Amino acid sequence: MTTLYFDCFSGMSGDMVIGALLDAGADPVKMEAELKKLQMEEEYTLSWKKVVKNGITATKFDVKLTAEISHSHAHDHDHTHSHDHSHDHDHTHSHDHSHDHEHTHSHHHSHDQHHHHAHRSYKDIVEMIKVAGFNEEVTRMSLAIFKKIGEAEGHIHSMPLEKVHFHEVGAVDSIIDIIGAAILIDQMGITSIKSSPIPVGTGNIQIDHGVYPVPAPATLEMLKGVPIAKSDIRFELTTPTGAAIASVLADAFCSMPSMTIDAIGYGAGTKTFKDHPNVLRVVIGKE
Repeated sequence: MTTLYFDCFSGMSGDMVIGALLDAGADPVKMEAELKKLQMEEEYTLSWKKVVKNGITATKFDVKLTAEISHSHAHDHDHTHSHDHSHDHDHTHSHDHSHDHEHTHSHHHSHDQHHHHAHRSYKDIVEMIKVAGFNEEVTRMSLAIFKKIGEAEGHIHSMPLEKVHFHEVGAVDSIIDIIGAAILIDQMGITSIKSSPIPVGTGNIQIDHGVYPVPAPATLEMLKGVPIAKSDIRFELTTPTGAAIASVLADAFCSMPSMTIDAIGYGAGTKTFKDHPNVLRVVIGKE
């Protein structure tokens, strides 16, 4: 039995999950080829590189939107949409990963040609995944994670799942982060997933609807039933995408299990903190 343990001492986001799995030896080229089944590769480019965070070498994975390459992202930013990715993580915020999210956001606003992204709905994404032709496990994990996010957003905004349209989830990078993570977990032959309690951070973030407390409402909603770890860091450590991946895929939240370790990976967040490395550690082995 191959177990994947998420050691999230600095929270988690979708891009940190992918960075950590790539760092542990998963194949990014195969992932990129599989993602082409979504038929949206003209909207983004992927990049991954080694970075050093507070003395630890980690892999930083990024989704760059085509829209933003040609336009400023300012806006995006703004948006902060951060949120999601916000988190990116790290950064939390805002922007940065924002970007990602942002970006996502981006486009959002930005250019017409990309205007449609902003309006991808939960239903559109489910349809995209179903027609892509992924294998059964990748399809199952991807649909379950999106359903978790869609239900959380629907609950917060008082709307049924089929009416949920969201920037965050519609964002290209969330789609890539979630489905990419499912592809890599499947590729690595993982049979069981466990996670440490999840630190969420503290403070406030700026999102489209105004200033919200950390964790953002959707993130907190998805972490019902999941042990949260206290953290005094004033950033959004765990993004909605990270919370959805952990809450759906982990079958236990615990300290590191007794296991023979085969691979270790560090996925970098965007922001750098003074007192600890902003990375997600994954440990893969046999229990």
